Amino acid sequence: MKKQFLIYGLATGMLFSCGDKLAPVADNALKPMVTTEVVPNDTDDPAIWVNPADSTQVIVIGTDKHEKTGGLYAYDMDGKIINKVVPLDRPNNVDIAYGMQIGGKKVDIAVVTERGTDKIRVFSMPDLKPLDNGGIPVFEGETEKSPMGISLYTKSDSTGNTIYAIVGRKTAGKDNYLFQYELKDNNGVVVGEKVRTFGQFLGGKEIEAIAVDNELGYVYYSDEGYGIHKYYADPAKGNEELAVFGQKDFKEDHEGIAIYKTSDSTGYIVASNQQNNSFNIYPREGDAGNPHQYTRIAEVPVSAIECDGADAISMPIGSKFPKGMLVAMSNGMVFHYYDWQQFQELIDAKK
Repeated sequence: MKKQFLIYGLATGMLFSCGDKLAPVADNALKPMVTTEVVPNDTDDPAIWVNPADSTQVIVIGTDKHEKTGGLYAYDMDGKIINKVVPLDRPNNVDIAYGMQIGGKKVDIAVVTERGTDKIRVFSMPDLKPLDNGGIPVFEGETEKSPMGISLYTKSDSTGNTIYAIVGRKTAGKDNYLFQYELKDNNGVVVGEKVRTFGQFLGGKEIEAIAVDNELGYVYYSDEGYGIHKYYADPAKGNEELAVFGQKDFKEDHEGIAIYKTSDSTGYIVASNQQNNSFNIYPREGDAGNPHQYTRIAEVPVSAIECDGADAISMPIGSKFPKGMLVAMSNGMVFHYYDWQQFQELIDAKK
């Protein structure tokens, strides 16, 4: 939801935003190992890229959401801005996919929703060069467009990778809230072909956070104020809703979703409990005996203020992140890098 600049009350130490009281950071909240450099407007959503040829090279990219003067920023592991794409017209969410065949070469891509133009934008990684000839229109023919959330699904087989963009929008009706596009190479330019519409919307606010589990083949999305929905990511498997969970676990908005993988089939679904400055943790593989049922196993308080978007990886990254990290947007125009080992200690303590 909407984020604003923070004002700190000297007498109370509480956090306020344009007269509205925000939840304070808990005394036992985890502290980030790294806080990124400030961007000009309003951070919204991050994604993590790991160089397939050199896993020591890790770059975090994140959106700076603003009309006409927004952008996509790249950060190193110290949180320093090392590259950017500006201007973009209200970029919201971003995701990364690996190994798309473009112009006869395998290219890693970052795909961003550009809400001000009703398009998604495609850039190469790590150099952030445009690959889309100005953007791919989405929700064509619809009255309600305004793309917000996005996640990329990679379907791999003997012929290579097929990459899909699953896109959510600011407003729409109850059904068919999300559109799914197959991304294709057209003489070196990435284009999109709509392959399905799906997804219920029941919360009355919006759907922004979307995450795909490539190995298990599922897509999850946050229906703000209602719950987290689960569907198959492969359009060939149909539009059956597999689960709705977390309906009673959040203070208000269900927000950013990240998937932390401990193997090809196990790990955690991590979802931002936005107004409580915490993350709810669910078993990636589902409850014992029911892969489509999810009981919260922990809630981890963090220092990030009203987190909208998050991403996670489990590979070791230097001495600061021996079990990987979670990157979370925070009010104040920054992103936080958290040591997953600290998350794991709190999760284990709840078991």
